[in-house]
Amino acid sequence: MSAMEISMPVPICLIENSPAGELRVQQEALRVLAEISQPVVVVAIAGLYRTGKSYLMNRLASKRTGFSLGSTIQSHTKGIWMWCLPHPHPCRANHTLVLLDTEGLGDVEKGNTKNDTWIFALAVLLSSTLVYNSMGTINQQAMDQLHYVTELTERIKVKPGEDSAEFVRFFPAFVWAVRDFVLQLQLDGREITEDEYLENALKLKPGSSKQDQPYNLPRKCIRQFFPARKCFVFVQPASRKCLLRLEELWEDELDSEFQEQVAQFCHHVWETSKTKTLLGGHVVTGAMLGNLAVTYVDAIRSGAVPCMESAVLALAQIENSAAVGEAMAAYEEQLGRRVALPTESVQELLELHAQCEREALRAFMARAFKDEEQQYQRQLKCAELCCRNEQASSDQCTAVLRELSQELEKRVCEGSYSVPGGYQRLLDDQREMVEKYQRVPGKGIMVNWLNSINWGWEPGLLGSLPGSGGGQQSLVG
Repeated sequence: MSAMEISMPVPICLIENSPAGELRVQQEALRVLAEISQPVVVVAIAGLYRTGKSYLMNRLASKRTGFSLGSTIQSHTKGIWMWCLPHPHPCRANHTLVLLDTEGLGDVEKGNTKNDTWIFALAVLLSSTLVYNSMGTINQQAMDQLHYVTELTERIKVKPGEDSAEFVRFFPAFVWAVRDFVLQLQLDGREITEDEYLENALKLKPGSSKQDQPYNLPRKCIRQFFPARKCFVFVQPASRKCLLRLEELWEDELDSEFQEQVAQFCHHVWETSKTKTLLGGHVVTGAMLGNLAVTYVDAIRSGAVPCMESAVLALAQIENSAAVGEAMAAYEEQLGRRVALPTESVQELLELHAQCEREALRAFMARAFKDEEQQYQRQLKCAELCCRNEQASSDQCTAVLRELSQELEKRVCEGSYSVPGGYQRLLDDQREMVEKYQRVPGKGIMVNWLNSINWGWEPGLLGSLPGSGGGQQSLVG
């Protein structure tokens, strides 16, 4: 299914987070993703609960409503919700934009920081761009609230048993969205950009004392894990009273500066977010994204740490098996289009087989990945075409012969040859039937199969034919 064919008027739950803190991938979401054969650009948003994450995601979907905003102090989004849409940027016209809105972190009613960490880790693992949403300013409190990033090395592995320092190469781009920003973007008396504001906030303190570690650790992790990072600040969108019905407000009711900031944010995300890829640079489709979610959640539920390489290997098994099936289907389709069995010669058959096999291999390579030892490619043993061709030819020859011999059999049964000179007449009719058989086209490579037939009649009939000499023969049939 292409992005233009996707019908998702509203988001649906991708990963449920039960009251007991158990994560489950939802079958409805998997069915939607399974139909998306296009590459996906995955944008996830994370941050503290009740900070307006869902509003930004609705704007990325070019909608006023969609992801539920809520208007109370309680966390509204539970688990991870998904919205699949045609990518709005013309350079990504053949891509599907997948928006993931995650459950708010730090919900006091939930009281389960480990569960929050897994939600954050899944957002990192599944996305190609991660938006972190916070309120006010980027100060030490904001850094402390982003402690989840310091735990990523304990929650994600690149390879089994290996240090995860290298997983920075596979992490998403990072966008920090600072909401209700009231400060002036100035430093040492000069105006600075939002990116400079972020980089200044991420500066480390010199030294390595115990007092400096709590300050430096989250900053060091962000700098290390997210080398591609961007910052956007947003003023308050409307009056405090109007914020309770933010998704109902029309454009002219929103602060003009806020509208401009949101437009810049959306344009940046649409324009710069890359296609989701795996280790080795393999492009992820919707179906693959669903399988990735299942693999990661299964690992978490089993008590293991999600491993990128293990997930890729598991995904490769699924995709390569499906690629074999698609290749075989492509072979049969091409065979049906190009070949009418039986063929008149083995050479003609082999040439047509080679053409169909090339199409099958092309179909396999379009979907398969990480099949370095060609374990799956070797499974492309297309059906025993020569045997099928011989059988089709044999069946066609038999059918032609059966039809031509009906009149001969009728005469035998009626005793037409049980007269003087009948045996010679039988041989003449048989010779005429063979000549007719030879003239019938499309019998294939088994056309000479007729020569191996022991022509004749059942003993009782043959023995009564004058001049036959008797013998034990039988009619083809």
